[in-house]
Amino acid sequence: MQPYERIAADDPRLGPSDDRAVALAHLGEAVLDAPTPVAHRSEVVRFVEHHPDIALRTNPDAHLTGSALVVDAQGERTLLMLHRKLGRWFQPGGHADGDTNLPAVALKEAREETGIDDLAVVVPAIDVDVHQVSPPAEAPHLHLDVRYLVFAPPGSVEHANAESLALRWVTEDDLDLLDPAVDDSTRRLVVRGLAIARELVAPA
Repeated sequence: MQPYERIAADDPRLGPSDDRAVALAHLGEAVLDAPTPVAHRSEVVRFVEHHPDIALRTNPDAHLTGSALVVDAQGERTLLMLHRKLGRWFQPGGHADGDTNLPAVALKEAREETGIDDLAVVVPAIDVDVHQVSPPAEAPHLHLDVRYLVFAPPGSVEHANAESLALRWVTEDDLDLLDPAVDDSTRRLVVRGLAIARELVAPA
């Protein structure tokens, strides 16, 4: 199995950075297992290399985001949010807002959007996705999303913030019961993330 490592929020390796080389390093380390995320990584790398402001929302065409597939301590379920603006079920995540340390971005967004403390992010990233978003009152643009597995501690209780209409713990089988249905990229992330999580929590 690929070596993965859980990192707590207070780890100095999660300190903020504005260096695009840091984002490129995280992209290069990502462990991807399908043609789509591999192609998306190449696209994101090109954006990062050619746009100094790629981690900022001031770039009107595209910007970096970090996502977190939050799973329970047993690796059996993931916590999805019904996004208020977009009206779809997604994993927690959000804009880098200048921080190129992408696992730190993913962990920060997970904590803010689930209300769960003591989360731990797993490195390296497990998925990369490029998708267009069209939020209300904003021009359509691309999110260059680098996605991480994040473990919640035992007994976690979630608390939604203003960005979501609901939070729900789901298994892979539960995905077909969600309304509206999850998109293909979210399904891909959930299937891969839960498989890795189960391996990480399995007895040695």
